[in-house]
Parts: sequence; structure tokens; C-alpha cells
Amino acid sequence: MTGSRVWRRPTLGAVAARAGVSTATVSNALNGTGRLSEQTRQRVLVAARELGYAPASTARALARGSTGVLGLTMTTYGDLPVPYTEIPYYAQLALGAMAAAHERGYLLTVMPSSMSPWMWLNTPMDGIIHVGPRAEDPVRAILRERGIPMISEGRPPESSWRDAWVDADHGAGLRLLLDHLAHSGARRIGLSLPIHDDAYPHLISDAYRSWCDEHRMPVLVEEYASLPDYFTTEQKAVSRLLRHDPRPDAVIGVYSDSGHNILAAARHHGLRVPRDLLVACVSEDPDYATTTPPLTTVSLCPDQVGAEAVDLLIAVINARTDVDRRRLVQPILTPRRSTRRPTRQDMGCKRGE
Repeated sequence: MTGSRVWRRPTLGAVAARAGVSTATVSNALNGTGRLSEQTRQRVLVAARELGYAPASTARALARGSTGVLGLTMTTYGDLPVPYTEIPYYAQLALGAMAAAHERGYLLTVMPSSMSPWMWLNTPMDGIIHVGPRAEDPVRAILRERGIPMISEGRPPESSWRDAWVDADHGAGLRLLLDHLAHSGARRIGLSLPIHDDAYPHLISDAYRSWCDEHRMPVLVEEYASLPDYFTTEQKAVSRLLRHDPRPDAVIGVYSDSGHNILAAARHHGLRVPRDLLVACVSEDPDYATTTPPLTTVSLCPDQVGAEAVDLLIAVINARTDVDRRRLVQPILTPRRSTRRPTRQDMGCKRGE
């Protein structure tokens, strides 16, 4: 007798006992079936996660005559390579989707944007999450031709009632930033806005203009081409904003690197942040906690978006009709020093320098 313990795979019954539900309820929660409340479904998923339970994907797939594989795609931009895995939003989105798929007994295949149409049409999958649909989206068109269940991460620019999608609430996220800046004393808030053929810039623009109208503040927008080199083009757009007379007292950017671009433009114009200019952006980049100064950001919670996308896709695969086919994830504001109104003591120190 060695005294060593043999690990045993957690059972469906163990998950049911921990969650305080029946094994049928556990099965429904993991399969995206049944008429369960969201609270019950989440309780089961938490119990499964705590026990390390995951259904045997291959056996389940064979039993239902499917592959047990979900696909996650990134849209393409012609021959231009987009390093999605290096962009914090997409990296966190893919990890969140992968974790959710594994919890539900599925494999998740993250498919490169450079795949040929033949590969898109022939890779075996039960369903697909298509990330970042565009107005003229070649990937979306191919996936529709294939006819397997599909949902979008991000609202399709020309959405119909049949489309199923999960997205961050971009309007709410922008309003978090605008309200925060206004509370910090900003009265002329500029927006650096990308030109793009997906829904995101339009949602941002609508939310910004609506907020400015409600608060009787001027609309200060400079647009820039987001491809191929948005680092340079955005810095030029911010420079145009800073040449306005009177110039903005705050600037918002809405892409992952926008904060770095705005800080660079501010330095070029000899402006100090936050004394002369408040700066904030929409980003998941952890580097903003250590910039000079640390930058206020809004997170779109991509890990949660990815998990919701998997949940919705499984519901669509199982032809559930009792689920919301359009889901919004609420963003989170992280205030930092770049939007902190200077105190009298700060101003005094500056004058004494």
C-alpha cells in the first residue's frame, strides 16, 4: 500500500450535489438546453468549474452526431495580416471563449484570418463565432454559404432580426468616460475616431454626439484611417484636435493603442497630462497602469464577451428559442491619474518649479 491517491474524474452527480440541483439540470446547463434561469445556469457552471468537471467531448459529440468543435474566426482585411493575438482585446476574448467552451465539453478552434475559402468551407465544426463582422465581410459571406450555426462577436453593420450576436455596450462605455471627464472638470472633450466599415465607430460616434447634445458641449471629432498605419494617422488626428481654437481640455481614444498615441501628440504640442489635458481611452492594455501618467481606461470585458458568445452559440446549435439572441456586456471604468483634476497644491508645485 503506497498511500498515494488516485485522481477520479468528477461526476455529473458531484456537480449536481454542489450546485444543489438535479443531474438533469446540470446536463441542461452544460448543453445550453432546458428552461433554466440564468442564475441557475451560472450556479451549475461555477460548481463544474470548482470541481474541475468537463464532459467527455468526443463521447458527447458522437452521441449527438456532431463534431464537438466550435470555431472562432477573425475577419480579414484583404491580404493585410492582422496580429490579433498581440491585441489585448482579442487575446482575452479568445481565452474567455476557450475556457467557456471547455466548461461545456466542447473544443474551440481559433481560425486564422488568412485561411482560404476552401478551408473555411471544409473545416469540421458544430458552429462558429465570427469576430468583428464588417459591411463587406468575405468571411461572413463564406460562413453563411456553409449554413452551419453562427453568431457574431460585435453587431453586424447591417443586422437583421435573424442575426444572433454578443457585443460590449460601447455606448455605455463611452458615456462612462465622458461622465468621468465632465466630473473632473472637462468642458471641451475631443474624440479621436477611426474610419472603419464595422459597427464600432458608428456606435461610438452616435453615443458621443448624443452625450454632447444632452450636456450642451461642443462636438470635437477628428477622424483618421484605421488601416494600414493607424499609429501615425491617429497621432495626426489628435494633433488636429489640439490645434482647435479653443483647444479641447480632454481627449478620448477608442482603440487599444489610442492612449499611447494621444500622449505622444500631447508631448509634441508641449502639453502636460493631466494639468493641461485630460486623456482617456477604451483599452484592455495593462501597460496603461504604468504610463506617465497612468492612463484612465474603459475595459470592454472581452473575456466575458467570449464566454457569452460561447453560451449563445451553444443555445443556437441546440435551437433554443427561450434565449436572448442579442446580448450586451457592460464595460468597466478604471480611473487613473491622467484624468485627475490637478489640486491647488499641484498647481502651486508647478508654479514653483
